[in-house]
Amino acid sequence: MTRSGAGADSGRERLQKIMAAAGLGSRRAVEKRIKSGEVRVNGSVATVGDTAATGDLIEMDGQGWKVNRAKPKHRCLVYNKPDGEVTTRSDPQGRPTVFDRMPPLRGQRWIAVGRLDINTTGLLIMTTDGELAHALMHPSNNVDREYACRVRGPVPPEALKNLLEGVVLDDGEAQFSDIVESGGSGENQWFHVTILEGRNREVRRLWASQGITVSRLKRVRYGAVFLPKRLRMGQFSELDVRDYTVLREDVGLGSPEAELVLRKLKSGKRRR
Repeated sequence: MTRSGAGADSGRERLQKIMAAAGLGSRRAVEKRIKSGEVRVNGSVATVGDTAATGDLIEMDGQGWKVNRAKPKHRCLVYNKPDGEVTTRSDPQGRPTVFDRMPPLRGQRWIAVGRLDINTTGLLIMTTDGELAHALMHPSNNVDREYACRVRGPVPPEALKNLLEGVVLDDGEAQFSDIVESGGSGENQWFHVTILEGRNREVRRLWASQGITVSRLKRVRYGAVFLPKRLRMGQFSELDVRDYTVLREDVGLGSPEAELVLRKLKSGKRRR
């Protein structure tokens, strides 16, 4: 049997787990208190096996606690990758990696979403959420990536037409889903291109198929996440819970998993 408050969400955890994590005793000790009828959930006597969710009221020994949702168990941040860093965890040539810049973790590890080659800069999503990382990179989800490209020399209209319609590379057909001219001077022209997959050096190879060389390449967007304008090279910023949730929902995942915690209530506020 489960008991929940009117405002509870679907995320539930066993009562003894929540209470033990809040320091109200070991799981075994809490379970014993539940068996003896000393614990109430939303005014009703709890039984072993009951669960609780956000908004529920737990009472024991004349004290009350409200169940709250803590920060998500996983983290997700945006990193502005500089030139010269690789996106592997270690490099046999001793080159710096993006993982060198990441904040330390306990019991988790950072995952780079959609690798960037050593000469490509810009947006790199880093997360400890393996489910999210897999979904963002899986071709079936059609998560688009936008790049700012500086190319050398003239770009004939026919070349742009070919790149939008699709060309055959050595690993199969590829194309840009969108191309937007964005200025430039002299021999250098800037374009913003969008692609729906992330094969190795695919953007550069697409331009090369038309005899055009990319001199600078920067990723500025991955799905709904944009590279913040104020984020300097080599710096990162953490996504807030709202943006992290939107990112998961965009690829068909639910709200991020988060631990439930207890907030002790003042006397007189226990009953609703």
